[in-house]
Amino acid sequence: MNIPRAVAPCVDIVGWGLCLPPAELSNADLATILDTSDDWIVRRTGIERRPISHVGVSQLAYVAAAHALACAAMDPDDIDLIVLGSCTADDQMPNSASAVQRALGARRAAAMDVNTACTSFMYSLSTASALIKAGAVRNALVVGADTLSAYMDWDNRTPSVLFGDGAGAVVLKACDEPAGIVAEVLGCVTSARDELRINGIGSKFANAGLMYGTTHWDFNGPEIFRQAVGGMAAAAREVLAKAGVASADVGLVIPHQANLRIVEAVARRAGIAMEKVFTNMQARGNLSSASIPVALVEALAQQRVAPGSLLLLPAFGGGMTWSAHVLRWGKRTTPLGTSPIRLPPCERTALEIVAALRASKGSSRPSTPPPVETGRAPREGAVHPAPATRSHAAPAQAQCASNDIDGT
Repeated sequence: MNIPRAVAPCVDIVGWGLCLPPAELSNADLATILDTSDDWIVRRTGIERRPISHVGVSQLAYVAAAHALACAAMDPDDIDLIVLGSCTADDQMPNSASAVQRALGARRAAAMDVNTACTSFMYSLSTASALIKAGAVRNALVVGADTLSAYMDWDNRTPSVLFGDGAGAVVLKACDEPAGIVAEVLGCVTSARDELRINGIGSKFANAGLMYGTTHWDFNGPEIFRQAVGGMAAAAREVLAKAGVASADVGLVIPHQANLRIVEAVARRAGIAMEKVFTNMQARGNLSSASIPVALVEALAQQRVAPGSLLLLPAFGGGMTWSAHVLRWGKRTTPLGTSPIRLPPCERTALEIVAALRASKGSSRPSTPPPVETGRAPREGAVHPAPATRSHAAPAQAQCASNDIDGT
């Protein structure tokens, strides 16, 4: 059915796909390079292993996108828009979405990148859905992909045990039946912006005598835990109220797979039984922007998503960005087709990939940069006030001892 561009009451997810690198880094592998153990990591995060990529973000995104298009039985030339959500894009200029576009052969598509850290896919989903509803495009390919392994400080145990690499994609299409985003909320707690930062990425580090890829992570685990739990739980409650539904009406919750303790705490605060919560971080770790789309594809493969059911998708990321979406799934939960496209073979183990990354990094570590000037000089001794935020965006009151968790 051809719907005029000016009329798009709903936006359905008609295709989905993922791409996970074949090399997996186990907790036992990490214990050979860090002061840690499998038991320590599992007790604090629920993570046992995570994929490590031998290719860049654009190639992961391309493979996931190809599978999503095959699932929707759509040709690349049918796509109007490609949105890539990522905080580790291969290029800043040109954008990396255009690399995915070229690989697919989607000659008619517009292409754009979105970076809101781990929430990048969810913000991209909102952006693409809004453009379809506005009549700017008829359909869109939305991808979440990250390769944080390339920018990891592998000598820092706290973030090293958490993150993996991967990509997930969906195809959105205008429809005239109830489907897609029912309600959404987006926000950012800028007062906590400095609690999670990768120093060494961005133009402020240019011409500073640093090897690109050599990073220092600011990672305040306990504060990130409090912000993530409070932010996602409050956002979940707000979006349910905005949609006019109760938690009992939700068929499945697919949260950002930060770590198991965060997910469990969010579920408790939001009044949602863990039986309704889909998790895959045991084998995937925290896939950053790819976290929710990969979990969605795996939930569909495991028949956890029922036709016409409501999904709740809360997320959190550096910034500190947060979001929550209520989606109504459409009629179809099985692919219309499959794609033969795969990643090139990986000749190394994940530990060998990590060893090569560690060996290639420079000896100097970038330090935390000075605060960005605001254009107005503060009074001597004055404390900068935090920006105004919604009531639930203030630092959460979750109780967490400093050694209880190591962050998202």
